Amino acid sequence: MKIIVLKFGGTSVGSIQRIKKVAKIIKSYSKNYRVIVLSSAMSGTTNNLIKMSQKISENFPDNEYDTLVSAGEQISCSLLAGQLLSNGIKSRSWMGWQVPILTEGKHKFSRIKYINRTKILKFLKSGGIPIIAGFQGVDKKLNITTIGRGGSDSSAIMVAKFFKADRCVIYTDVEGIYTTDPNKLNSAKKIQNISYEEMLEMASLGSKVMQPDSIQDARLNRINIEVKSSFVHKKGTLITKRKNIVNNKIITGISSTDNDAKVTLLGVKDRPGIAASIFKPLSQNSINVDMVVQNISSDGKETDLTFTIKSYDLNKTKKLINKNKKISFKKMIFDKNVSKVSIIGVGMITTPGVTFRMFQALARKNINIQVISTSEIKISVLIKKRNVIKAIKCLHQEFNLDK
Repeated sequence: MKIIVLKFGGTSVGSIQRIKKVAKIIKSYSKNYRVIVLSSAMSGTTNNLIKMSQKISENFPDNEYDTLVSAGEQISCSLLAGQLLSNGIKSRSWMGWQVPILTEGKHKFSRIKYINRTKILKFLKSGGIPIIAGFQGVDKKLNITTIGRGGSDSSAIMVAKFFKADRCVIYTDVEGIYTTDPNKLNSAKKIQNISYEEMLEMASLGSKVMQPDSIQDARLNRINIEVKSSFVHKKGTLITKRKNIVNNKIITGISSTDNDAKVTLLGVKDRPGIAASIFKPLSQNSINVDMVVQNISSDGKETDLTFTIKSYDLNKTKKLINKNKKISFKKMIFDKNVSKVSIIGVGMITTPGVTFRMFQALARKNINIQVISTSEIKISVLIKKRNVIKAIKCLHQEFNLDK
């Protein structure tokens, strides 16, 4: 029994007309596969539910949050199953607790641990197409849980794993993965094949097509993912392991962020463990610290420490640092008008001079680099937000991504 997992994002099921179109896509696959469908909530639904919870309380309980926001998928799954039934196709909707999809971890950020296959396999063998709610599951105490924003992708990947699916296709509102954001650069090109590692870096560094957690799930379980558009009938992008890709480009893509903030602590009394003392409270409050630079004074007694966070965490970060009794510093400076631009590509592992070419291209455009961060397959720089488009354009040309 060949199984295919199809996942449809919120924009793909954002209206009755779009749901009707999705039903036709599902039917086209049913000729050659047993089809399992994962659906997100209709676009805008989850945000509206969150706004309602915020009107009730700023400290809305996490368990009730999960119960509330998981309702969106119930609506879209029911409508999609209803449409298939009206087209003469056997179908029904399944919530996470009905399958069941078992999770572990905290509310709002649970992870899928196990998916019971019995009921779904029986329904597939009877000729049915199950429409399973993405983004949700149930814990061992039968509490409804959710697995983080964008979690429907992870749901689809884990369903593909447990059901040993032959294919996993993620349908969204774009035609695939691009060399950079096509909304920022018209000459952005669709990538035919991209490695898990490159996609994980791009997702972590600002590409919004898929969430990093879902890419990591696919990588760990070696699930090939096709990313396609539900609006046009065109080939998408395959996310797969490195050895499946033949690529002569050094750089695969360029990502940028829109919501970074830079924090600098001047005159920090330098001693062993001071960095841990600064970052521990941030970690405990789920504040992700990204780029870090430390400059030590000539006498070795003081240091200036710079790091980046998400701009929405800035106020919380300032409060935590100011009330931290374990650190001493002269002044705190912050800047919300910064963005991170990153080049990503497995080709840079074996190609010397990539760093020089990146920095030289930016220098030619008078773009000043404030902070630098690197890994084996990416180089990130922090620059003024006003220079992001200019930086993307010159780097896109420098590494021949326009062609």
